[in-house]
Amino acid sequence: MKTFSQKPAEVEKKWLLVDAENVVLGRLASIVANRLRGKHKATFTPHVDDGDNVIIINADKVHLTGKKFTDKKYYWHTGYPGGIKERTARAILEGKFPERVVQKAIERMMPGGPLSRQQMKNLRVYPGAEHPHEAQSPTVLDVAGMNSKNKRSA
Repeated sequence: MKTFSQKPAEVEKKWLLVDAENVVLGRLASIVANRLRGKHKATFTPHVDDGDNVIIINADKVHLTGKKFTDKKYYWHTGYPGGIKERTARAILEGKFPERVVQKAIERMMPGGPLSRQQMKNLRVYPGAEHPHEAQSPTVLDVAGMNSKNKRSA
């Protein structure tokens, strides 16, 4: 039996719509990262971008468990000596770009490398319920309904 290896020309990409309202961030990120890589398909090939296009709406209404909402810190460096900066998850979610919390969580669950960066371009995250991808007629992926632990009400 020969090992199947998919060619880039044979890839069929679907469009998926995920509603992140009241969904736990880490569980959402792991499911979406697997969909972006294409690991849910029987034709998965590690060196080919055969994942789906994912649209995430209501990213500003995502939930964090425990005390992560107030205690989790995101760090970055300006490039200058002593230029390390930090911001809490609460400050980002209540700030100007709340979708970045979801983007970073998914990005950090992907393997590093050029293919991973290419696969991250298939992700679109929007803070509200509106998105400009109606023409692609995305199918709804119910992450909250997959497992009772995926959804938090409080």
